[in-house]
Amino acid sequence: MDREKLLENIKIQIKNGKRIVGVATGTGMTAKYAEKGGADFLLVLNSGRFRQMGRSSLAGFLPFCNSNDMVMDFASKEIIPLVKDIPIIFGFNATDPMKNMEDYIDKINNMGFSGINNYPTVGILDGKFGEALEEHGCDYLTEVEAIRIAHKKNMFTVAFVFNEAQAEQMISAGADVICVHLGLTGGGLLGAKKVFSLEAAKVKAENIFNKCNELNPNVIKLIYGGPVKTPIDVQYMYNNNEDLMGYIGGSAFERIPSEKSITNITKAFKVSTQLDEEDLMVKMLDGVTKHYNYVEFVKKYVAENYMNQISFLDLAKVAHVSRGYLSSLFKKEVGCSFPEYLVKFRINRAAEIINKENIQLSDLAPLVGYQDYAQFSKMFKKYKGCSPKQYKQSFMT
Repeated sequence: MDREKLLENIKIQIKNGKRIVGVATGTGMTAKYAEKGGADFLLVLNSGRFRQMGRSSLAGFLPFCNSNDMVMDFASKEIIPLVKDIPIIFGFNATDPMKNMEDYIDKINNMGFSGINNYPTVGILDGKFGEALEEHGCDYLTEVEAIRIAHKKNMFTVAFVFNEAQAEQMISAGADVICVHLGLTGGGLLGAKKVFSLEAAKVKAENIFNKCNELNPNVIKLIYGGPVKTPIDVQYMYNNNEDLMGYIGGSAFERIPSEKSITNITKAFKVSTQLDEEDLMVKMLDGVTKHYNYVEFVKKYVAENYMNQISFLDLAKVAHVSRGYLSSLFKKEVGCSFPEYLVKFRINRAAEIINKENIQLSDLAPLVGYQDYAQFSKMFKKYKGCSPKQYKQSFMT
């Protein structure tokens, strides 16, 4: 897909109020199903390949292999022959001293890629190591030059930026997309342990997008990584930044879901020879089977899933007991009905969030399982004796 057609498609979607989604991958399987799910484009990155090896995305920044050769190899074999209807963007290591930049970008173009992205990027490296790289010519401006060359060749360009100055440099180079890189994706077994809070991520993106609007209001503005790893996280960012047009994810699409599903399905097969793959609660089977403590099972499930819709009937099915029996047992041991317990748990969790985080109250309700703020506010007042707004103000005074 050529650059003009790609941009036209993206801008039509934005005009119609739709969000742009890019999926960073290292395997044909993810690429195939991301396309089926409606992704707007794919990024093929070395970190995606390392994720498929069971390694952290951080491996993409270490000297384990030649990044460009790795990406060219798996993408030309697995991605390009498979994906036909959405553009594929090459994660180009611009600071590779073994490649002639202009010649290699021509090769990327001739192989059928629609554009490039500056990845792995030295922008994520700071401290003494980052300074040493810059002193030896491995600097961010080299990545800017790569975007400039690709733009002149009429290729689609996605620029990862970390601050306003870099956004200005990339816009000057002609980048079609400015994507605020928020750091390695948190969550899961291999995720970064320390990440920005969503509030800090919101402020960072806002500052960079303000600079973009000064220089080129038409540039496509996306975010990537950091604490933004679930649809709820992304919705929080959309609600708090009207300039945000979409999201690019890597671990959020292929690592974290795989970690959870493979771990849980393996456990489920381990405890039962008969598995109903349509049963939404199968991932909790091992806990019920091993301990036979139905009430603790329900409480544990609530603690891990309070933000989602919970069916008590489904929990009873998983426990292989009748709904009436489980309801009676739960009320006897806990002292209240399951619906009341769930409401109390959600309201107490909301109060904890208000105490610890500076969050807009309108964004709080869905984080604790309420899509209707009025209903959330009503329940909060019933159990806390005041509205969420009054409760928040009591901690600010």
